[in-house]
Amino acid sequence: MESIKLTGSEWSVLDSLWRESPQTVMQLVANLSKTVGWAKSTTITTLRRMEEKGLVHCEVVGKGKSYTPAVGQEEAEISETRSFLSRVYRGSVGLMMSAMAQRQELSREEIAELREILAQAEEGAEK
Repeated sequence: MESIKLTGSEWSVLDSLWRESPQTVMQLVANLSKTVGWAKSTTITTLRRMEEKGLVHCEVVGKGKSYTPAVGQEEAEISETRSFLSRVYRGSVGLMMSAMAQRQELSREEIAELREILAQAEEGAEK
């Protein structure tokens, strides 16, 4: 799979589109104004750049434009997670979890959730 590298701005737009799609420019302007405080011009500029990069699809509808994501949410999350682990923890999930555990940044609920995830992963590895 080709690595997807998204800026913070691109994540904001895609997050809005992943929640509801398609959206018109004005819907995106309203949503992004509320969530990240963008002006109309910022939204339009970001959409244009994202279209050029192939991150969103644009369809002309009447006098307006309608946008849909060209990148799947799960695909982007996996790519970003791999990139983060590679940059920060030399690709090691263990190093990341160790750092969080040593700083006591995991709640009991999160620890229980991680145990369940690991148990499911172990069952899958045995098959």
